[in-house]
Amino acid sequence: MLNILWAILPIFVLIVLGNLLRRNGIPSIEFWNLNDKLVYWVLFPSLLFYKTSTTELAGGFLGPLAAIILTGLVAAVVVSLVLGLALGFNRPQATSILQGSARHNTFIALAIAERLFGADGLAVAALCTAVLIPPTNVLIISLMNIMLHQGGGGSLWAPVARDLARNPLILSVALGMGVQYIGIGEIPVVHEATGMLGRAALPIVLLAVGANIRLHEMKASVAPIALATAVKFLVFPAAAWAMCWQLGITGVPAYVITIFAVMPMPPSSFTIAREMGGDAPLAASMITLQTLLSLITVPVSLVIAQKLF
Repeated sequence: MLNILWAILPIFVLIVLGNLLRRNGIPSIEFWNLNDKLVYWVLFPSLLFYKTSTTELAGGFLGPLAAIILTGLVAAVVVSLVLGLALGFNRPQATSILQGSARHNTFIALAIAERLFGADGLAVAALCTAVLIPPTNVLIISLMNIMLHQGGGGSLWAPVARDLARNPLILSVALGMGVQYIGIGEIPVVHEATGMLGRAALPIVLLAVGANIRLHEMKASVAPIALATAVKFLVFPAAAWAMCWQLGITGVPAYVITIFAVMPMPPSSFTIAREMGGDAPLAASMITLQTLLSLITVPVSLVIAQKLF
């Protein structure tokens, strides 16, 4: 476990550094706001395209991977909804519990996968990203819409569909897999440029993750945070491991799936909660606490996965 902890510790050092830089206005608040867009629209899409188009994976792997990771997602959603409502939390709180149980920070997962398992780990992580983003967004936004607006707000469907259709992470993975499938090899200039941009992605995005953590907003009650965190770090990985065992998935793929299963919720969850009428302060507290806890939960979960697979 200590070896894993030491290997991923630099990732969390960059996250802490990003938070310190933003809090002290270095270089400026405007820089960090614009940096998020640079990472989302340019750097990470370049990284995903380059890795998925240049790394070969065993044929027929995508189906089992999707079955495993989506089983974990559905299990987390169902358990969080049932317990959130059964324990008497109000609907805004229940929607934040839902997000905290089921949504994941793609950027940290990709960084850890590459740090621990190199190009192969990053390629599997890119596929996990492509598999998880559409159903996670559609399912979570739809359920939040139903819970907060009693099914009214159907106009939210169009923005969700529009965002998915132009999501740069999904598009870049699709393009990369298309290039890989066609077998045309590396495209001059295109692969060189995306490779250069991709190498800049991970350190910059980790600084951005830290910059978006809001320590001063940790004012929410303990019970809903504990529930969401328990589901995220226990139910999601347990369901994914059961499917890995059932389908015979072992080694690096099983470890990368484990990383995604125990990822903290992303900073965008706060924005979604605020815009849809959920409990935004609760979401902010969950984001901060889960990100801090993941420094321990990721190594522990990977040690368990190594013993299982």
